[in-house]
Amino acid sequence: MHLLIPFAFASSEGCAQAFHQLKLPALQALLARLTPLTPDRGDEFSLTPPHERALAQALGLNGADGRLPWAALQARSTEGAWAFVSPCHWQIGALHIAMHHAPLPQFSADQSQAMLAAMQPYFAEDGITLSFEQPQRWLAQGEIFRNLATASLDRVAGRQVDRWMPDSAAASSLRRLQSEMQMLLYTHPINEARSQQGLLPVNSFWLHGSGALAALPSPPAGSTPPQVATALREPALAEDWAAWAQAWQALDAGAVTALHTELAAGRPARLTLCGERQAQSWVVQPQPIWQKFMNKIRPQPLSSLIEKL
Repeated sequence: MHLLIPFAFASSEGCAQAFHQLKLPALQALLARLTPLTPDRGDEFSLTPPHERALAQALGLNGADGRLPWAALQARSTEGAWAFVSPCHWQIGALHIAMHHAPLPQFSADQSQAMLAAMQPYFAEDGITLSFEQPQRWLAQGEIFRNLATASLDRVAGRQVDRWMPDSAAASSLRRLQSEMQMLLYTHPINEARSQQGLLPVNSFWLHGSGALAALPSPPAGSTPPQVATALREPALAEDWAAWAQAWQALDAGAVTALHTELAAGRPARLTLCGERQAQSWVVQPQPIWQKFMNKIRPQPLSSLIEKL
């Protein structure tokens, strides 16, 4: 069993304060019995966040920063280049543009499909075909995505978009498309209805998961796809650290305890914790007797392990 936990920590004072007050006995006990591997180091400005890098490695999916072809994988296609298109709301200020926290509230499949139909002709002019996958995310196919680096939606949701916008020459047509969509959607009937209900209008889109697949990936030999715990994502992106702490406690009592049970039963266990900067995995490896003794009488504080993320 491989448990992967994104947003285990964030570089925020509020997060640090919340974590120091947490009691996570199952996690503490589990880490005392596991051995850390070399961390996947990075920084908070990479286009691909650590949890996506860790998941890609576990699935055997290769790609450079911002070029992990998640959309092509979702389409199960080795033909052409793909990207995800996520409808979103941009808060446009005098100096900066910020994306509202994703996902969009109460954005139904019918609303999503109606907006896709309105936007498709404009994308088609640039050789891009849109197709519906789910309300919050569409599939897009077009050669422009083959070598285009894009930032994960998890990097930009709730933040200013300026630093995360694609800046290559190939992205100029996409920036034009975003401007056109802002004008098109401004008076769209779906947005008028959402505004009347007090809901945020959809006034832009975000591209992510871009790239192409030469072949469908396969996990490394002897490994199994990880169980990805998603409970920390929304409170972390919303910077609701009280809710994030509650979600951590629920994880500790649930998925983390289940992983510890697997380990206690003598079955293989792997834990991967991911923050904004790096990912750290722990696995079952023989430990010297002295290390087991020290882990028991003087366990390493969780904060010293987690705050590095």
